[in-house]
Amino acid sequence: MSEIVAIEITHHQLLLDPPFPASWDPKPRTKFPVTIVRVRDSEGHEGIGSGDVMYGFADYAQYFIGEDPLALAQHAARLANIEFHAGRPWPLDVALWDLAGKIQDRPVWQLLGGTSPHLRLYASSAVHRPVSDMVSAAQRVIDGGFQAMKVRFGRPSIDDDLAVVSAIRDAHGDALTLMVDCNQAWRMPWDTTRPWDVDMAASVAARLHDEGVFWIEEPLHRGDYVGYEELRKRVGIKVAGGEMTREPYEFRELLQRNCLDVFQPDCVCSQGITGLATLAREVAAAGHIFTPHTWGNGIGMLANLHLAAGTVGQAGSQWVEYPFDPPEWSVARRDYPLAAPLEANNGWIELSDEPGLGLRLDETVLAATLSAEATFS
Repeated sequence: MSEIVAIEITHHQLLLDPPFPASWDPKPRTKFPVTIVRVRDSEGHEGIGSGDVMYGFADYAQYFIGEDPLALAQHAARLANIEFHAGRPWPLDVALWDLAGKIQDRPVWQLLGGTSPHLRLYASSAVHRPVSDMVSAAQRVIDGGFQAMKVRFGRPSIDDDLAVVSAIRDAHGDALTLMVDCNQAWRMPWDTTRPWDVDMAASVAARLHDEGVFWIEEPLHRGDYVGYEELRKRVGIKVAGGEMTREPYEFRELLQRNCLDVFQPDCVCSQGITGLATLAREVAAAGHIFTPHTWGNGIGMLANLHLAAGTVGQAGSQWVEYPFDPPEWSVARRDYPLAAPLEANNGWIELSDEPGLGLRLDETVLAATLSAEATFS
């Protein structure tokens, strides 16, 4: 039996020129930080993960060194304890699944019990462009073979946001399934704006329902369980959320109270592949949609794709997020740590049969972007 012999964490920053004006951050981002986690066993296998910065994790590595790399439930339990004391350590869970797949010579989606590696994608936008430019961006999405697109709200007024949805619908008709992210469930560190209340969320949801929008995402704060219960009773549109929800008990509340139609946790931010695999199956059993948030680099996206394919499959996810908003957010920028970026094929992706996550790092790029910190500017 092999054992874990090393955990290595490195930080990298890709310079962005032009900068990336993310809709959720008023300061255009001039760097794209990536944290790489490598876990090695005594037989020479290496697992790769990525996600949060993992600052200070060296203090806790002792709880994994010398342990069986395939004891995934034990490792996840310890990571949950560490999260209480430090930051989110879930990139290591991803790396351990990648390692487990390499040890057992199977892809992660198969280790999780999946039967098909095919998933349908929606193009997830990020930039607040003028209305005419958003219509053009939607055309690029259609030209890329996608059948669905997510639009971000957060412009100076809600009418400005709604005008974008109306313009895309008027220009492209039913060529695109549309989703809308309201970004009310969490805040950037500096942002003290109060999230919407139920009346505001219901008003926006009604107008989006009239536009045939598939789901309204994060229309309330993530902990407003009472509000979400009421909202779902008042609106005819699917309600999505869970991107920044952390604890298992929080997800239980959302599930038991029927707060959401669509659950969107991210395994590099919350509970890892280990914890979210259980949640995914519970969500599907309750008749809801499980489709992970994937807004990060290609390693995190791959982890979430394997999670979805391995648990609920295409039928249970319906659509999976594919960050795509060129030129500021191109596939090359998103996936710069990888030797080959994750390309969509007419709005679909097929995971490989390679062991683990099936990824290869671009070591030359990683060496050139090595950094002592992981910041966006």
